[in-house]
Amino acid sequence: MQNENKDLKPRTKEFALRIIKMYCALPKTTVAQVLGKQVLRSGTSIGANYREANRARSKVEFISKMGDCLKELDETAYWLELLVESVIVRQTTMAELLNETDQLTAIFVTIINKAKNP
Repeated sequence: MQNENKDLKPRTKEFALRIIKMYCALPKTTVAQVLGKQVLRSGTSIGANYREANRARSKVEFISKMGDCLKELDETAYWLELLVESVIVRQTTMAELLNETDQLTAIFVTIINKAKNP
């Protein structure tokens, strides 16, 4: 099922690249690396799930894959918040990534709602 939001393909890829850069800049402590690997996994899977959603064979499959994107965004926000609240990364350093996570979440919620109630 094709989605008209083609601008999300490069945007989610750019988000993944920003997550990768953030991970590479983390301290090499055990806690930072464990939290970092979690956010690396969830933050980079959003774009992959979005691409899968755009290849969905049905509306139900599309909504399901978009829901996966939303779950990964929520998980990404959680790990980013933990990195800040555990004082591994400064809030100011993480602010842009957290903001983009919030913006993408709002976009995906809107897309899912429109797909459910056209």
